[in-house]
Amino acid sequence: MDQKMGIRKIDYYIGGLVGFLAGICVIPTAYNLGVHSAAKLLLLPWAVALVFAAGMWVAGVLARRMVFFVQFSKFVAVGFLNTAIDFGMLNLLSRISGVSAGFILGGVNIPGFIVAVSNSYFWNKLWVFQERNRGESLFQDFPKFFAVTAIGLLMNSAIVIAVTTYIPPVSGVSRALWLNLGKAGATVVTLIWNFAGYKFLVFRQKESL
Repeated sequence: MDQKMGIRKIDYYIGGLVGFLAGICVIPTAYNLGVHSAAKLLLLPWAVALVFAAGMWVAGVLARRMVFFVQFSKFVAVGFLNTAIDFGMLNLLSRISGVSAGFILGGVNIPGFIVAVSNSYFWNKLWVFQERNRGESLFQDFPKFFAVTAIGLLMNSAIVIAVTTYIPPVSGVSRALWLNLGKAGATVVTLIWNFAGYKFLVFRQKESL
């Protein structure tokens, strides 16, 4: 991928689309945390879309000095979408099952992570790293991608279980909020691991940086 191209016009539209999808996926989490206003929930996708589009503009400005931001900004945008999917499914399944702590939460955490990973693969390959060549299978890099992400899954679930099971919620913090705080910490660790793994292991051979 030639990052010297900078942020293209189409990237702003794609960034907005990614934000809109992320906003939709945030709705279950917002609802589980007490936001029950239909107007606010329906506004979320549009608000997040605007924020993402603005973020791409900021990345375009920063990329004039450091081309690294071209790729990283896209990765962060996709990362937020994956996080929204992950959080959304976790909160939805937690609310349906009534499970918000314990080892069984590790199983509740897995479906959302798997869906987020599948989504992540296509966005990273086709938009972030743009690593598809003619005649190449779309799934050629998936085994390496899956291996890196599987480690991330173990890290993610271990942190969520540890925080919700062995660390009592701070005074005044609900179980639902504590669950999401634990998930947030796990997501930050996983985000760093995944970017390093995807960039230097999964797509390394084709990088032109």
